[in-house]
Amino acid sequence: MKPKGRVLVGLSGGVDSSVSAALLLSEGYEVLGGFMKNWSDGTQDESCGWRAERRDALAVAAKLGIPFHTFDFEDEYRAKVYEYMIAEYKAGRTPNPDVLCNKYMKFDLFLQEADKLGCEFVAMGHYARVKRDDEGMTHLLAGVDQNKDQSYFLCQLKQEQLNRTLFPIGNLEKPVVRELAKKYGLAVADKKDSQGICFVGQVDMDDFLRARIEPHTGNIVTTKGEVIGQHQGFEFYTIGQRGGLGIGGGTPYYVVERKPETNEVIVAVGEDDPALFRSELWASNVTETIEGNLQKYLGKKITARIRYRQPLAACTVKEVAPGVLGVVFDVPQRAVAPGQFIAFYEGDELLGSAVID
Repeated sequence: MKPKGRVLVGLSGGVDSSVSAALLLSEGYEVLGGFMKNWSDGTQDESCGWRAERRDALAVAAKLGIPFHTFDFEDEYRAKVYEYMIAEYKAGRTPNPDVLCNKYMKFDLFLQEADKLGCEFVAMGHYARVKRDDEGMTHLLAGVDQNKDQSYFLCQLKQEQLNRTLFPIGNLEKPVVRELAKKYGLAVADKKDSQGICFVGQVDMDDFLRARIEPHTGNIVTTKGEVIGQHQGFEFYTIGQRGGLGIGGGTPYYVVERKPETNEVIVAVGEDDPALFRSELWASNVTETIEGNLQKYLGKKITARIRYRQPLAACTVKEVAPGVLGVVFDVPQRAVAPGQFIAFYEGDELLGSAVID
C-alpha cells in the first residue's frame, strides 16, 4: 500500500504525541519521530527534565518502529521565546510563552526540519482540529474534548503552517487517548500530563522570575491612591492575583494594574471591585488563520477568550485604527491582562488573534 504521505511527528515523551504517531501509522502514513530540545537552563542537571522526556520519546519510537530525530533549538528558543517573556514582564505586561513556542518552534523550525527530511506534513499531539475546504483553505477548529481544547495556543498560526499540519487526536477525548496508548502497548499510557511553561516544565513562576529579575522595592497602592504596603518588583505579580502581597488585616486585595514607570502595583478591594473588570479592550498585532477570515466578521457578534481555558465570551469587534482592533464584550471580563493574546472564534473555528494592549 502506498503511504498517504511522509509526516514528522513532534514526540515530546507524553501520551498525546505518542498516540498521534501510532494513529498516523495505522492510517497508512510514513511516520518519523522528532524530539525538540528547547531548554536546559544552561546546566547539565535534570531540572527541566528534557533528558527523561527524550528517553520516553525514544522508547515510543522504538516501540512503533519509526526513525527518531533530535533537534536542538535551544538558542532559538532563548532568543524568540525566553527573551520575549522576560522583556514583557519587565514592561509590566503578561506574556504567553506557549503561544510563541508554537509559532516559532513547533510550527516554524520544526517544519523546516520536516522539509529537510522530505516530509509533507508535521503532526502534533494537540487537542485541536484542522479542516480543509474545497478551495484548499485549512480551517483551525477547537478540539472535541472541551476540557483539553488547545486551539488557543495555536492562535498565531497561519495558512502556510496549518495546511501542512495534522492533529490526529483532535477528534478524541483524553480518556480515549489513554486507552489507545494501552492498546498500542506504549509505556507512557499512564504518564501524567506535562505542566508549566512550554519546554521549561513545571516551575514556580515567581521563583523563575526572581532568579532572572533583580528585586526593586516599590509601593502597593489602592485604586483610591492609598499606599498600603511595599513590593519587591511589579514583575512578580499578575493581573487578578490575590494573595502574595504581604498585606495582613484580612482584607482581600486583587492586583488590577502594574505601573513600570512608577514601580507601583495597583490593587482593588474585593473580588467584585469594578476595577477588576473591563467591557472593552484594544488589541494589535493581528494574525488571521485565513487572510480576511476575521475581517469579514467585524461588526458582527462572535466569541473570544482572553486566556487559555477561559469560557468563550460573546463580543463585537471593530477596527479602531489601522492594525488595531476594538473589542466590546456583552459581559465585562475579569482580569484583562495587556500582553496576553485574545483569540477570536466563530462557532468551533478559530478566526485569528491579537495581542491585548
